[in-house]
Amino acid sequence: MNIEGILFDKDGTLLDYHGTWMPLNRRAALAAAGNDPLLAERLLVASGYDPVSGTCIPDSVIIAGSNDDLGACWAEVLGGDAAELTLRLSQIFEAGSGETAVAVEGLAGTLESLTGQGLALGVATNDSEEGAHNSLAPFAVLDHFEFIAGYDSGHGAKPGPGMVQGFCRALGLDPAAVAVVGDSRHDMEMGRRGGAGLLVGVLTGSGGHDDLAPHAHHVLDSIVGLEALLGDLAGKRRA
Repeated sequence: MNIEGILFDKDGTLLDYHGTWMPLNRRAALAAAGNDPLLAERLLVASGYDPVSGTCIPDSVIIAGSNDDLGACWAEVLGGDAAELTLRLSQIFEAGSGETAVAVEGLAGTLESLTGQGLALGVATNDSEEGAHNSLAPFAVLDHFEFIAGYDSGHGAKPGPGMVQGFCRALGLDPAAVAVVGDSRHDMEMGRRGGAGLLVGVLTGSGGHDDLAPHAHHVLDSIVGLEALLGDLAGKRRA
């Protein structure tokens, strides 16, 4: 079946994860820790930050989890109420996401090219829906997306299949005609469980080739390679 729609992960796929999120994560951790920098560092490490490399562990809570997951993780360290902490974190993230967002190279041009070919595009993120809008708004690309879902949009969170199913319902697509594109195993699992016909890993986030290759049909350096990949696959189907 030809691909008719593409459902993108956001952070690490459309946006540079570490450039976009580490300033926000540090801000949130410091607030949660009552401005205690040592405790803030403990929170970051507990959720998957590696202070030696300055990066985050692939598929860790801080990389792949929702705000609920991060709030629960940090509440275990702090001993407080997870729901209250999650609300505070969400407010910090949503208020600051547009301020710190860093696009991957070629974002606008790639999305314009794909929509120009008649492909329906969507976003599936474990960020909040409002956070997704706020962080993508600075790059004038929101008009390219016909569907944007966060963990709080009513479809469930990754790696569940709900966002794929919601995308297909909203746009009248067969899941087999949908490509899921992301930088983590959570994204690939979401796509597989949702019945997506094509799973594409990208190396612009935390996951390396060896992390993604066993779970994806193809692994690309970035979303810039999508147009060529889809063209190659269409050519093979015609041959």
